[in-house]
Amino acid sequence: MKSELKVKYLQFLLGKKKDNNEGFTLIELLVVVIIIGVLAAIALPNFLNQTAKAKQAEAKTTISQVNNAQALHRNTNNSFAGDMSTLALGLPTLTANYTYNVVGVGDTAGIEAVAANSAMKGYQGGNAFFKDANSNSVIATVACEANVAGTTAPTYPTLDSAASTLATAAACDANFTPIK
Repeated sequence: MKSELKVKYLQFLLGKKKDNNEGFTLIELLVVVIIIGVLAAIALPNFLNQTAKAKQAEAKTTISQVNNAQALHRNTNNSFAGDMSTLALGLPTLTANYTYNVVGVGDTAGIEAVAANSAMKGYQGGNAFFKDANSNSVIATVACEANVAGTTAPTYPTLDSAASTLATAAACDANFTPIK
């Protein structure tokens, strides 16, 4: 009897037709594609902005390295370096993202980073050697980021070797914000 039951059950399974179709309808697929498109449209601007920020990190790092090297050069040689090669950092003056210009005159030194792409911001930095109110030798350093993106060459920051305070010796220009 058991084998008879098994045979009848197998016959039942083999003889059964599948009437319910499995899968997705065209409408369901269309809704999914539209949702993915909307999410991509929302995420794309944020992704592109992150790409520009990553490229701008190069300029921030270079400005910081040059400012530190200028301060060291001033302490060692009693003058700032007049160009990038004198600092011997091994940094290029031209990269795929920025062009760097270094100038050192007397007791001040500046660097500017000109963006190669209009989606990126420009940067400026500088050092000023001065004597404070107690006649101590001080080197003020500043690094600044442009408020708006663009390929316009930034000016050098305000550098004043006749100043008596850090705030007045090295400061960002009007269209720039200090980098923290």
